[in-house]
Amino acid sequence: MDYIKASEAAKLIKSNHRIYVHSTVCTPERLIDAIVDRHEDLRDVEFCHIHTEGKARYALPEYSKNFKVNNFFIGANIRPYVNKGSVQYVPVFLSEIPLLFRKKVLPVDVALIHVSPPDSHGYCSLGLSIEGVKAATEEAKIVIAQVNPNMPRTFGDSFIHESQITAAIWCEDPIYESLSPALTENDVAIGKYVAGIVDDGATLQMGIGGIPNAVLACLGNHKNLGIHTEMFSDGLIPLVEKGIVNNSQKKIYHGKIVSTFLMGTRKLYDFVDDNQAVAMLESSYTNDTAIIRQNPKVTAINSAIEIDLTGQVCADSIATKMYSGVGGQMDFIRGASLSEGGKPIIALTSVTNKGASKIVPTLKQGAGVVTTRGHIHYVATEFGIVNLYGKNLKERAEALISIAHPNHRETLSQQAFELFEH
Repeated sequence: MDYIKASEAAKLIKSNHRIYVHSTVCTPERLIDAIVDRHEDLRDVEFCHIHTEGKARYALPEYSKNFKVNNFFIGANIRPYVNKGSVQYVPVFLSEIPLLFRKKVLPVDVALIHVSPPDSHGYCSLGLSIEGVKAATEEAKIVIAQVNPNMPRTFGDSFIHESQITAAIWCEDPIYESLSPALTENDVAIGKYVAGIVDDGATLQMGIGGIPNAVLACLGNHKNLGIHTEMFSDGLIPLVEKGIVNNSQKKIYHGKIVSTFLMGTRKLYDFVDDNQAVAMLESSYTNDTAIIRQNPKVTAINSAIEIDLTGQVCADSIATKMYSGVGGQMDFIRGASLSEGGKPIIALTSVTNKGASKIVPTLKQGAGVVTTRGHIHYVATEFGIVNLYGKNLKERAEALISIAHPNHRETLSQQAFELFEH
């Protein structure tokens, strides 16, 4: 493979191009910076992606005439600019992002990717993030690669042949690492409650952060667990090393850990590098409800910003302010509920950092419902876990109040009475 300078590769970008950016820890920052550096030559170039790492310079207000952004999931680097003109959010399930490109709803002109060097047969690996990028590379007219020997070589849907790459640059930058936060007492309490309803032989889906890590830390006495998820981090490695996660009961990708992107430390990246036990697959597969439900006892652990007394879950916004996105929560909540013995779980601390209750009588005005009251099952806080499935509105309110913070239970009970009994 021949390599050129990033500044030369950036010249392939033209005004009005739509660019899909390889996302999460695979964000190709050198290519992005080279494109932004020639902003004076460009107008209305659109960047689209799920959350990315790095500076995201194209989102800065001073480049609003040159670049616009469509997010499919909002990361911290973009959040301050969302809904302020050129930076917008597209509500879409993670499972359907590849379809936006394949169905030409959002035709892609350019795919910016971050890959491993080609092997002896000319195949590069997309490494740690497959999500919608596989579809983007197949649909784009131009594919520009940032080739990096530090990118792990993963298996599954991750390969692209060098003949499909229009231009490539070489870099040896370290891959972005995400350190897991220290577990709080509340994280540990929630982890114990959730782990308490995880069955042996279950297939798990979890995200990143304190609560998922706390759950994983509490599964040391379980047996024959499997993983079919949209992402995982370092917390999974000890369970694999101990044989607790062996994927022996799975019906889909039996014996393999399935994911669509990864975030963690170099330890995680070394774990998945050249590891045939890990299948990195497109999100249209990993998050397909019809696929998820075929595995046994699918236990999906997802978070929320707030939940109302009827069971409506807001997970993407704070009132009218967009915060993250629809993501894959509903894909897995529904998939788990349809799985034989499945358990969809929403886990959240009972209060915000400022002490406000996350269990509320009604969602804030403008808040988005990600999981509906018709899809909700288990809800866990540091005060317990309840199952709302099959319960009427009054019974749901009573159950949720029982796991709310004690400081808020009396007020919530009064509000529930006005809502459901007055």
